[in-house]
Amino acid sequence: MIAKQPDSKKQSSKKQGSKKQGFATRAIHAGQEPDPTTGAVNVPIYASSTYVQEEIGKHKGYEYSRVSNPTRDHLETNLAALEGGVAAKVFASGMAAINAVVTMLKSGDHIVAGHNLYGGTPRLFNQVLVNFGLTFTYVDTSDLNAVERALQKNTRLVFLETPTNPLMELCDLRAVSEICHRHGAEVVVDNTFMSPFFQRPIELGADMVIHSTTKFLNGHSDGLGGVVVCTKPEQAEKLAFLQKCAGAIMSPFECWLILRGVKTLAVRMLQHDCSGRKVADYLAKHKKVQKVFYPGLPDHPQHELAKRQMTGFGSMIAFETGSLANANKMLREVRVCSLAESLGGVETLISHPATMTHAAVGEAGRRKIGITDGMVRISVGIEDVDDILADLDQALAAI
Repeated sequence: MIAKQPDSKKQSSKKQGSKKQGFATRAIHAGQEPDPTTGAVNVPIYASSTYVQEEIGKHKGYEYSRVSNPTRDHLETNLAALEGGVAAKVFASGMAAINAVVTMLKSGDHIVAGHNLYGGTPRLFNQVLVNFGLTFTYVDTSDLNAVERALQKNTRLVFLETPTNPLMELCDLRAVSEICHRHGAEVVVDNTFMSPFFQRPIELGADMVIHSTTKFLNGHSDGLGGVVVCTKPEQAEKLAFLQKCAGAIMSPFECWLILRGVKTLAVRMLQHDCSGRKVADYLAKHKKVQKVFYPGLPDHPQHELAKRQMTGFGSMIAFETGSLANANKMLREVRVCSLAESLGGVETLISHPATMTHAAVGEAGRRKIGITDGMVRISVGIEDVDDILADLDQALAAI
């Protein structure tokens, strides 16, 4: 399968009436119309905390920036269009977005969650939200029977990642959504790893989609944020109320950074995918790499599912070096790759899940889901791929 621009001409443009636009066009233009006052092609940064009112109860649509801000409104319009939702709400981080979704629930509600999510997610669930009367059950969401068995009468949400972080396991979004909807539960998908360019869960039945906008949507490792894309107006209304009550909203400057990043999302993702496939193939053949986790490899157990529900395989790869000592030897030597938390930047970022993203899960928790001390995760950037491969080659030689 060759990565391609997704068949995304289901969204109409108000500017062009019934003429349908492709993904890259929406990324550049949806919510990013020229400024009507000056003609500026970029959305301005409205760095204002408050807005003058003409008289009591009469204003121009804005009162206070915790409630709404013009730059934020433009970004929310843009991201809703990319995922095919009715609305989107942005937050100060991906974790703030996840927290907002779950706090839409009430004490006594039950959530089914994937068993190998990003480590910060179960930390929030298990150490914070359980204190407010919410209960959580963790299952392998690639196992449809396990998902259905975990559903209870009070299950309100099923929260999952596909592919998972960092084990790159997939779940069948369409099948999971059908099961959950039969039981009256909504499906929430963290789509950070794929971005809406390669995967749009709403088209496969999901009710809400979450991203850490810090990652591929921003793409330049310089803007922190999160987004929830909704399929129902009432979801957006609840989230807007939470924005107003609790804050944790994205600043105007951060919104502008994401708007700038999204304009190049389509071309960046194509390069990420192209280089990701080459790096995965190289690692799979390397004698010092014991195993590679990447859905684009034919031996990945869900390779066929990946081809069905994604239009590319992306740039996220995990691989096994055999031990903590081996991982450390290798990671000390990287030069083009940057040893750092996060992912989705134009630069190649390489990390150690056991001590970074999944440290909070604990040794026993990591062992249970298959994250070893020798596992390394790489987010392949858009540098010259030969330079990335050469760097990995000299780093692996240290093992």
